[in-house]
Amino acid sequence: MSLFGKKDDEREDAVDAFDTPSTAAQRFEPAPAPAPRGREREGKGDMANIGKSITINGDLTGEEDLVIEGKVEGKVTLPNSQLTIGANGSIKAEVQAKSVVVIGRVSGNVRGTERVEIQATGIVEGDVVAPRLIVAEGAVVNGSIQMTSKPGAAAHAPSQSPSERRATGTAG
Repeated sequence: MSLFGKKDDEREDAVDAFDTPSTAAQRFEPAPAPAPRGREREGKGDMANIGKSITINGDLTGEEDLVIEGKVEGKVTLPNSQLTIGANGSIKAEVQAKSVVVIGRVSGNVRGTERVEIQATGIVEGDVVAPRLIVAEGAVVNGSIQMTSKPGAAAHAPSQSPSERRATGTAG
């Protein structure tokens, strides 16, 4: 018997209970790190934002995705990135990007080397050139649309009027 009136094997059982982790502790695993979003998964940087109180006059170039909620006048060139003109965005510029999403307003030509998407609230006052074009119901496009099967093919194709395109049977 021990000092406290318990048998030695009872005391050992009590000590063993503290040595082995409880079932709650056994189930504990560190929380996984949050999954990266968007281009971070591909090893590329974050998306840059131009807020709605920002006005830029001049040329805008870069290598990361960009969301414009403010006003831009000039030229926007993002050859390897996505450009999003947000709901508050107002652009008076020539726009060229890998992918362009228009939710706000663009006054100027829009060229997407992969795709151009104009959502229901989007307004484009200018020509659109892209191999893939998505125009939602309610969107406004006032200008010509040229869809090329290969990026850059529009720059090398001879210019034809819409009536010539219909007469020759070409789509773009």
